[in-house]
Parts: sequence; structure tokens; C-alpha cells
Amino acid sequence: MTQEFDVTPAARHRLPGDPLPSAEVERMLRVDHAGEFGATRIYRGQLDILGRGRGAGEIRRMAEAEQRHLATFEALLRKHRVRPTLLQPLWSLAGYMLGASTALLGAQAAMACTVAVEDVIDEHYRGQAGCLLDHDPALAETMLDFRADELAHRDLAIVQGAEQTPGYDLLTAAIKAGSRAAIWLSTRI
Repeated sequence: MTQEFDVTPAARHRLPGDPLPSAEVERMLRVDHAGEFGATRIYRGQLDILGRGRGAGEIRRMAEAEQRHLATFEALLRKHRVRPTLLQPLWSLAGYMLGASTALLGAQAAMACTVAVEDVIDEHYRGQAGCLLDHDPALAETMLDFRADELAHRDLAIVQGAEQTPGYDLLTAAIKAGSRAAIWLSTRI
């Protein structure tokens, strides 16, 4: 899969004091594992509230894709001997609560949650893939494949009426801010 990246040439070359590529890969694997784990928890919370109601079928299919992504990152953590984030118990609770609370607002709000999270993940995976091109092209390809899945989830959520959620802009802005904070923390802890 050929993709264009928003990575400046300076971002692709190490500078004195920059972490070694292996340390960067460890951080990427840790945060991506945390993100996919969080996504499975979001969808679990949504499905527990929505049951078999409107939107549940689509959410179930998205959850299955996230479970496959999570399994891949669990294997990569073992392969590279990287520990998961220490914040995983927090992400378990926070993800579930985010999923359940958006589902309580209705199926469209659950889909708005997907749009917000996937917008952030799009930026995240695209940036990671650009950084990995020279160091680990196979892992870059994995990021791009998963990014394509995440974009498909976002597009499906929009078709399902995410943008018609009352307070959509405020809700998605809050979820995006939380997602970016979780990424920042998970790369470090």
C-alpha cells in the first residue's frame, strides 16, 4: 500500500539527543497496544448499553476489527519485549465508561465517539508510519493497514448519523482531547 505522509525531512532524520529508533518503536508499540485495548473497551461499553439495538451490528463489527488489531499488538509487544503501559487499568475503566456514556446518549452519540477517536488515530498512525518507513517498513505497513480500518470505521460512523448528534462539535472535541492526552501519557508511562 503506497501512502503519502505529512512528515518533514527533518522529522525522518535523527538529531543528537533523539531517542534511538528501537526506543521509538517501543513507545509506538506501547501506545498502540494501549489504544487498541482502549478501543475494545469503548466498544464493549457501547454494546453493553445498546445490546442489539440500533447501531449495535456495526459496532460489533468494528469491535471485532479492534480485537484483531489488539491481538497483533500483543504479539508485537512479546516479540519486541515491550511492556504494556502501566495505565492499562485506567484505560480499561475510562474506555468502558466513555463507550457506555456515549451509548446512553444514543446510537448516534456512540458513532460520534467513533468519529472523534478515529480522527485522532488517523493522525497518529499516519505519523508513526512516516517515522517507521526507514527503520521498520513492515511495521509501517501494519500501521497503514490498521489506519485504513480506522478510517473505514470513521466513515461508517458518519454514514450512521454521527454528525446529527446534538452537541456533536462539543462532544467530539472533548473526546479528541481525551484521546490525545491518553496517547501522550501512554507513550511515557
